[in-house]
Amino acid sequence: MLKIGRIEYANCTPLFYMLREHFSCSSYEFVAGVPAELNRKLLAGEIDVCPSSSIEYANHPDKFKILPQLSISSLGAVASVLLFSKVPVEELGGLKIRLSSESATSVNLLKILVSQRFGCSCTYEVEQLSTTTINDDSAALLLIGDSALRTSFEKSSLFVYDLGDIWSLWTGLPFVFALWLCRKEVAETLEIRALALKLIEAKELVPQYLDQIVSQAMEIGWMGRDRLMAYWRDNISYNLDERAQAGLILYYEKCFEIGLIKDVPTLNFALL
Repeated sequence: MLKIGRIEYANCTPLFYMLREHFSCSSYEFVAGVPAELNRKLLAGEIDVCPSSSIEYANHPDKFKILPQLSISSLGAVASVLLFSKVPVEELGGLKIRLSSESATSVNLLKILVSQRFGCSCTYEVEQLSTTTINDDSAALLLIGDSALRTSFEKSSLFVYDLGDIWSLWTGLPFVFALWLCRKEVAETLEIRALALKLIEAKELVPQYLDQIVSQAMEIGWMGRDRLMAYWRDNISYNLDERAQAGLILYYEKCFEIGLIKDVPTLNFALL
């Protein structure tokens, strides 16, 4: 039985809904968690496949293969990876930024943008506890996923920066926040091939089923129907086309330039 990691964020709800409602999942076990937790479980062999932080592939390219045509990405604003700051981003030099511990991909993206796009040198502190407030000794806070979405709905005097938007305006390319990764040991199995094909079909069905998905989504309680629909329709992409791959490789190159990864990996895909 394949063990599939399921990220508990609103950005994943449509794809997992389509997979579970429109395809047989009797041979799958779903394991829920945040990206960092599922990354650890995938590396440890506790799960077989999941939408995993894209930096995780660069850290362990010998351990994983990528399911083709699938990602969690954005071209422009992503709405759920946000920097909340007391000062304009270009004035953050020498100040401390608190970081979400839930996704290393977004943390590294922030470090790239702060240093290379805005020319600032900052100190960083990983926030282990769930929080949406900036304490007195820091100037900014990075939030991702549902925490970012919830906090963005609140009235605030803080500056708010969408990292997906900044990246796309800077590079002209999409940003790939997550890849569907599988362990190399299962990459060539019929079970992985069948799952990949189901996910690709599920991805293509999502747009025509959004009304049905939103009516049953738990997130509607705190996001509201219109905001949730707009988020899925306008901010989130599940594609991994040539431009998305180009954006991913550029991200890896920039991570390498500032010493965040050892090498720029080749993208190795599981066979369909």
